[in-house]
Amino acid sequence: MFLRRGWPLVAKGTTCLHRRVSSSTIAQLSTTIPTDDQPSATDRQQMDEFTKEFLRNQIKVSDVQRIILSAGSSLAALVDPRRHDMIACLGETTGREALENMQYLMQNSEEGQQILKDKPRINTRTVDMERLKHLPHNTFGYTYVKFMEDNNITPDSRMEVRFLEDPELAYIMTRYRETHDMVHAVLDMPTHMLGEVTVKWVEALNTGLPMCYGGAIFGAFRLRPKQRKNYLRHYLPWALRSGNRIKPLMTVYWEKRWEQDVDELRKELNIELLNVK
Repeated sequence: MFLRRGWPLVAKGTTCLHRRVSSSTIAQLSTTIPTDDQPSATDRQQMDEFTKEFLRNQIKVSDVQRIILSAGSSLAALVDPRRHDMIACLGETTGREALENMQYLMQNSEEGQQILKDKPRINTRTVDMERLKHLPHNTFGYTYVKFMEDNNITPDSRMEVRFLEDPELAYIMTRYRETHDMVHAVLDMPTHMLGEVTVKWVEALNTGLPMCYGGAIFGAFRLRPKQRKNYLRHYLPWALRSGNRIKPLMTVYWEKRWEQDVDELRKELNIELLNVK
């Protein structure tokens, strides 16, 4: 899966250009936030828990540094698509405009407004996975937990957002990462390379994130010949059609939909499953 933890920011033994760019730049940027930018004690008391955590982990960068990070992370991700840290960095350094568009959509949606107010998180501390297992099989909650078990993945593996300035945009990026598996589940799309590339096309058209376009375009080059044939004949046309017709997924409060019939949810979101005979 994209954007998961488990890969160090600088891979040991890597000597190519992307290592020199990313390691030296990020090492220089990994400093504490200047004292005059620190919020007051009163401001901190009024902050939600996500904002407090984000400000503790935030790395502030200049426009020039952001360009360097963007270039270095894009090169690193092309050389080694398993570098989830570089993919995450690329998403943060190139996605501001798309995040602002998502913010606008969420602010103009009743459900989206509630998400921005509550700032829910998706992990095994906040989601009762055991309860979801016992929901009726036609519910979205059961569909989600079965997808996670079938693909042997956990919601605890997403990387923290660090390179954005605005805490609310940082939350929206976090929300995008943490709901990625839910998008897979509701699209009934597996996590192999063909499935990932397909979902990235849907997400790219639905969110506008440059990182998603990059993953969709360059990920396709890594498909095996048989996968590529299916991709061009079935998966790509479906992904382009779906990405353009599906309602904005970032406005969906997935956690409040656990008990909803998954087919009804798909109908509400204008999702038609891919049917490959």
